[in-house]
Amino acid sequence: MFTLCCCCILVVYTGNPLLAQAVPVKVSYNSNSGYFPLVNKSKAASLYIDAADAEVVSIAATAFQNDIKLMAGLSPAIIRNSKNLIAYPVIIGTIGQSALINQLIKSKKIQAEKVRGKWETFSIAVVNNPFPKVKQALVIFGSDKRGTAFGVFELSRMMGVSPFVWWADVVPAHHDAVYITPGKSIEGPPSVKYRGIFLNDEDWGLRPWAAKNMDVDKKDIGPKTYAHIFELMLRLKANYLWPAMHPGTKAFWYYKENPVLARKYAIVMGSSHHEPMLRNTEFEWNENFKEEYGKAHGDWRYDTNKEEIYRFFDDRAKQSVNNDAIYTVGMRATKDGAMSGPPTVQGKIKVLEDVIHDQREILAKRLGKPADEIPQLFCPYREVLPLYQAGLKVPEDVTILWVDDNHGYIRQLSNPAEQKRSGGSGVYYHFSYWGTPQDYLWLCSTSPTLTSYEMTKAYQFNARRIWVFNVGDLKPAELETQFAMDLAWDVNKWPPEKAGDYALSWAKETFGEAYALRIAAIKAEYYRLAAAGKPEHIDLVSYTEAEADQRLKDYQELANQAQELAKSIPERLQDAYYELILYPVEGAKLMNEKILYAKKSIGADVNANAAVSYLKKAQHAYDQIQSLTKKYNDSIAGGKWSGMMDAHPREIPMFNAPQKLLDQNRQNPAYSLVKDSSIDHIPASAYQRKQDLKGFSIKTIAGLGITGRGVTVLPFPDKSFAENEISKAPYVAYKVKLAKGNNRITVKCLPTFRVYDGLLMRYGIAVNDGPVQVVGLKSFSETKPWEINVLRGYTQGETVFKADKNEETTVKIYLPDPGLVINELEVKPL
Repeated sequence: MFTLCCCCILVVYTGNPLLAQAVPVKVSYNSNSGYFPLVNKSKAASLYIDAADAEVVSIAATAFQNDIKLMAGLSPAIIRNSKNLIAYPVIIGTIGQSALINQLIKSKKIQAEKVRGKWETFSIAVVNNPFPKVKQALVIFGSDKRGTAFGVFELSRMMGVSPFVWWADVVPAHHDAVYITPGKSIEGPPSVKYRGIFLNDEDWGLRPWAAKNMDVDKKDIGPKTYAHIFELMLRLKANYLWPAMHPGTKAFWYYKENPVLARKYAIVMGSSHHEPMLRNTEFEWNENFKEEYGKAHGDWRYDTNKEEIYRFFDDRAKQSVNNDAIYTVGMRATKDGAMSGPPTVQGKIKVLEDVIHDQREILAKRLGKPADEIPQLFCPYREVLPLYQAGLKVPEDVTILWVDDNHGYIRQLSNPAEQKRSGGSGVYYHFSYWGTPQDYLWLCSTSPTLTSYEMTKAYQFNARRIWVFNVGDLKPAELETQFAMDLAWDVNKWPPEKAGDYALSWAKETFGEAYALRIAAIKAEYYRLAAAGKPEHIDLVSYTEAEADQRLKDYQELANQAQELAKSIPERLQDAYYELILYPVEGAKLMNEKILYAKKSIGADVNANAAVSYLKKAQHAYDQIQSLTKKYNDSIAGGKWSGMMDAHPREIPMFNAPQKLLDQNRQNPAYSLVKDSSIDHIPASAYQRKQDLKGFSIKTIAGLGITGRGVTVLPFPDKSFAENEISKAPYVAYKVKLAKGNNRITVKCLPTFRVYDGLLMRYGIAVNDGPVQVVGLKSFSETKPWEINVLRGYTQGETVFKADKNEETTVKIYLPDPGLVINELEVKPL
């Protein structure tokens, strides 16, 4: 066991050189001179908070008390006054709200000037002789109530308590003693102001689990569930929630305890991209309107039913005055679809501008402050984006929330003019999705590297105010959610170049140093294989026979590694290992076996005996998925997660038994494995040389794309090269063997989008220093080419070159546009 574990590093955003000289505090499990005894000699230091401080401070202190009991078997006292301090107290409080903290500031024992007035900033410090008769104090103080709570939970995390201690059964190692080393740590302000999650498509996991195990009186997701969600958010240093809102789930505001709970936990409430003014239109308009208002509602059309809809918005604004909130403005259908209204684009724009004007009028009236001081967002999602592009005027102080394509690739970001908006911009990003071309609601397989690449790009183009991640049922997206919040807190800690190391850092924190390298390797391979076809998508991906065989082999090896490591994992972490590692790995492996063996069984060259054998293997894989899922629900953590994991969410056909799948897909081209041909595969990272540009460098990014290593230019350029100047762009050069005659060179790239209208998405290619040919990769979401690209994990361009003889030549690939990532070259004689 390591003596020291350090998580709280000094984070500097102010540029003040004095901050960099501070020595951050660390956690030690051995005593040394000057160390603060948090737990020592069967005693735990008492926790002092002020009764006048925010309730979230008390909540954090109570959770910290429980963490110490879980780790050391001792429960420290929580004392809510400033009298009779013990010799070694833990003092927790918010500047201006805690008498003890204010006294320490007055006596200059703590450095409040580096924390005061900053957003959600905190300090953890060991202070000698802070008060008479007090030898040493551990002081945790924040600039505001969330900052204080974050500081408390950061110390828990430093001690070895995972943010997912409850949500993934990550039981910390036992320690009889815990000490804090002398020093001062300051963290914050965060990179992104509002950092949140969206609980979505909860029909097959979160809601049935909550109804059965948590809010059993309500048979729904209610306050008991949200209490655990809110605590998890604080542990992750998240502050913003879009609550569950699918049909069948009652609105967050329907249960009166919920908004009260949000206030206690200091959570900023919101509503999704298509739910205006904190209203859950699916439930509150479509289902519950008559109960709430005593009459049936009219049409959901603002141009014909303004009075009723205005009141509907106004009533929620009145209810929300005591809650921190960001209000989604605008209007769409009550379900996730286009707004009803005039048939013309300009007619729709006029109605939408009227809606936003009236919503801001309501907010200013009910909250008693100017509209431009009230946090609001506008999300140009799907059909709303063309209206925005056609001239829809959105007030400058409203945050524009850009969206990915639901599969992890951001569609558009702010142009230079939009980047100057006072409301700034943000991103709504998916780790889970129900929709075209096919859902992925079962497992989570979006790599931290892809998330970092896209969100770092967003940050560079000033999308810094709101980041919200669709996490579906929350489980099994634990690692990915933790990464998203860590990145949003400090975007510089996990840039694309380093994000491939996150799984190692996470594994050390979650499972310990002894298992971290092997777990990180398992996760890296899990993400690599999913990049070329998510487990939920492989029935729609066309693989060659060789690719199918290689996937089967790779997944078997991956599962062997995960199963072998499971034998070494301590008993206290066996449940966590099953939830976080073994179930996703084995589930993905078995789904690949089910689909690919089923495809093999109908190959043109397969005889009857082989076909039966392949189909039996496919059926066995299907049966094993059901058994794995039953274990997850019924056995893991004593049945704690009963109802959480569904082996066939939404009953989409790809989850069916293999024979039924075959009966449904015999005419589907994707169910025929492609015959192999003579193709030379060259990983993009295998270049012979490169040419950078001043201020911009060619980078090979581990964990990005189908080969597990992507080549791109960082930092992201802010302009595209003109076509006649592409030869001046950064490039990578490869040695390529060409056959006499025509050769097709295919360049496979990450299916990203141009950053904004005016920039481009292309690559240039030149053979033997010949002229540069420019190949466009421009893509529009929700088109047939896009569907193919996101399912298989790449877009591609093709060029044909004629060779006079068999030869080895040089091929240069130019990267003229921001966001281009090359994964692989394929060379095929024609």
